Amino acid sequence: MAIARQRLTLETFLQLPEQKPALEYLDGAVTQKMSPKVPHSMLQVELAFQFESFLRPRRLGWVLTELRTTYPQANASLVPDIAVYLAGRIPTKPGGEVADDIFDPPDIAVEIASPGQTMAHLARRARWYVEHGVRVVLIVDPRRRTVRAFRSGSDSGPLRGPDRIDVGDVLPGFSFVVQDLFASIDIG
Repeated sequence: MAIARQRLTLETFLQLPEQKPALEYLDGAVTQKMSPKVPHSMLQVELAFQFESFLRPRRLGWVLTELRTTYPQANASLVPDIAVYLAGRIPTKPGGEVADDIFDPPDIAVEIASPGQTMAHLARRARWYVEHGVRVVLIVDPRRRTVRAFRSGSDSGPLRGPDRIDVGDVLPGFSFVVQDLFASIDIG
């Protein structure tokens, strides 16, 4: 949903106060993310847990939810549902504490469809991420219980049921089965 009629610069946008759901900026246009519903939130927590359970014990990287990622060269500031950064890619302050802002693309970005979002819109967004340095983008559709993976030069999916999502090209040894992910929203 567009919320600004006037065009802003990226610098002006970054000075706006944060809102919930988050505001995003792309080529002068400000939009607000869709408010998540329960399945979206449950899938976000489940995926973050799966990534975190794999990454942390191996000290391979970090999983961050609703992280603002800013692309100055592309005049954009977006907030993927999940961003995975491999070790050494999170910027730090001189004392070693993590920096407040990130101006590099994540290694993996995940977008979970909310009601009102079309797969065509999310596919365009995934391709934009890949064109701007994200190595793998996963689009999760709770309504259809599918996952699509986007990489430079290729898309896969929709994957469903027993299909396996493999991101071993970025996280060797990490994969998950689509139906196992969606089992997290079946509580009966």
